[in-house]
Amino acid sequence: MQTDPIADYLTRIRNAIRAGHDEVDIPLSGLKLEMSRILKEQGYIKDFSRKPATVGEAINVELKYTEEREPVIIGIERVSRPGRRRYVDHKNVPRVHGGTGTAIVSTSVGVMTGHEARAKGVGGEVVAYVW
Repeated sequence: MQTDPIADYLTRIRNAIRAGHDEVDIPLSGLKLEMSRILKEQGYIKDFSRKPATVGEAINVELKYTEEREPVIIGIERVSRPGRRRYVDHKNVPRVHGGTGTAIVSTSVGVMTGHEARAKGVGGEVVAYVW
């Protein structure tokens, strides 16, 4: 059986939002840290920080809600997975929900949004969609 840490990361955020939690702890990895940075830059989460955990380190993600306590993240979806990788060139980087969402792309020059990848002319693995 294979494990998918990125799917676990996205699922923990999705479940915490549905349960109405203010924050969630996720085991640390470099890609998850970069994805958290992108989510913060794009305004989907309040903040994130590294903290010691029972084993190793964890990322503490502070979730963001509107004044009416509606979650800012409406949907979050894994695109490329271990059994079916999805790679795109810079011309075919997807637009999420007509440009209102964000595609997270892992490229040879780092993890970035789909918009940044198109602007820099680089393609890569489409990791997730957030809207």
